[in-house]
Amino acid sequence: MPAGLIALALGGFGIGLTEFVIMGLLPEIATDFGVSEAAAGWFITGYALSVVVGALLVTAAVTRLPRKPVLIGLLVLFIAGNFLSAVADSYQAMLTGRIVAALCHGAFFGIGSVVAAGLVPSHKKAGAIAIMFTGLTAANVLGVPFGTFLGQNLGWRSTFWAITIIGAAALAGIALLIPRTKDGAATSSLRSELGAFASGQVWLSLIVTILGFGGMFGAFTYIAFTLTDVSGFDPHAVPWLLILFGAGLFVGNIAGGKAADKSIDKTLVIILAGLVLVLVFFALTAASPVATLFSLALMGGFGFATVPGLQMRVMHFATTAPTLASGANIGAFNLGNALGAWLGGVTITMGLGYTSPIWAGAGITVAALLVMIAAAAAARRGGGAHTGSEPQAAPDVAREPEGAPLT
Repeated sequence: MPAGLIALALGGFGIGLTEFVIMGLLPEIATDFGVSEAAAGWFITGYALSVVVGALLVTAAVTRLPRKPVLIGLLVLFIAGNFLSAVADSYQAMLTGRIVAALCHGAFFGIGSVVAAGLVPSHKKAGAIAIMFTGLTAANVLGVPFGTFLGQNLGWRSTFWAITIIGAAALAGIALLIPRTKDGAATSSLRSELGAFASGQVWLSLIVTILGFGGMFGAFTYIAFTLTDVSGFDPHAVPWLLILFGAGLFVGNIAGGKAADKSIDKTLVIILAGLVLVLVFFALTAASPVATLFSLALMGGFGFATVPGLQMRVMHFATTAPTLASGANIGAFNLGNALGAWLGGVTITMGLGYTSPIWAGAGITVAALLVMIAAAAAARRGGGAHTGSEPQAAPDVAREPEGAPLT
C-alpha cells in the first residue's frame, strides 16, 4: 500500500474530527460564548453549508493547479481554521474559524480521491479511495469520543488545538509521501471540468449520492432519541453505542471499496438494497435493545459501503475532467445529510414518533436504489459501464474511452 494513502487518510481523520466532534462540545461552547443552543448549532450548520460551497468553488478555483501543492494548501487552510477556533474570543470569531476550516473539506476529499486513485494499479482504485476515507470513519469510531472526552476535561479549546496538530502532521505526511510524479499537473481547464457535467451519468451518480446518504442520515440524525425513548438505553450509554455505529462505518467503507473494484454498479445496487432492508428491520425492532445493537452496526456498514463506489463512479463518467465532479460528489454527500435530517425532523414534528426518521430514511434509500438501477441499465445500454476487474487508467495519467464497460 502506498504510504501516500496513509497521509491522505490522516488528513481525512482530522477533517472528520473537525466536522463531528463539535456535536459533543456544543453545551460547553454555547456556555462559554453566552449564546443559545440554537445559535451554537450554527457552528454545525455553517460548517455543512461551507463544505458544499468549498466543494464547488474552491475545487473550481484550483482545477488547473498541480494537485500535490493544492492538497498542501488546503491543509494550510484547515490548520488556520482550527487555529482560529482554538483561540476564538467571540462567537463571530469561532464561526469564522469553522467556515475557514470547512472550505477545504470538499476540495480535499474530491481532489484527494483523484490522487488516491492515481497511486495504485487500475484494479485497486476504489480500494485506494476507501483507504483515504478510512480516516473519516476512524474519526467517528475513535476521534469523536476521545475528542469529546478531551474537551470536557481540559476545555473545548484543547480539542481544537489537538486537531490543529493533527492537521500539521497530515500536511507533513502529504509533503513527504505523495510523489509529484503520480500527482501531476492538472491539464484540464475549468471549461473542460464543467463539461463533465454534460454527462447524464454524472448527474445520476450525484442524485444517488444525495439520496443514498440522505437515507442513512435521515435515520442517524435523531438516533439519540430513538436509542433512549424507543430502545430504552440510558442517555449516558449513547456515546458508546455510537462507537458501534462508527465501527460499522469503518468496516463497510473497506468492504465496499473492495467490492466496487470488482463491479461498481452491481455493488451499489446490492448495498443500497441491503441498506433498505436494514432500515426497515431497525424501524420494526427498535424497541428491542439487542436488535438495535445489530441495526446500528449494519446501518453504519451498509450506509458507508456506498462511498468508494459512488466516488469512483462519478470520476469514471467524468473521465476527461474528474476533479470538479469528484468535489461536487463530496458536496452531494453533505446535501444528502441535510435532506435526511430535514425530512426526519418533519416526521417527528408531525407526531409520528422517534422511529419515523428511520422509516423516512428507508423511503429515501428506496428512491436511491431505483435511480441506481436506472443508471446502471442506461450505462449498460450506452456501453459506458465499468467493471473493477477491467483495467482502468488513472484519470490524470491516461484517458479511457467512454465505452469502457461498468457492470
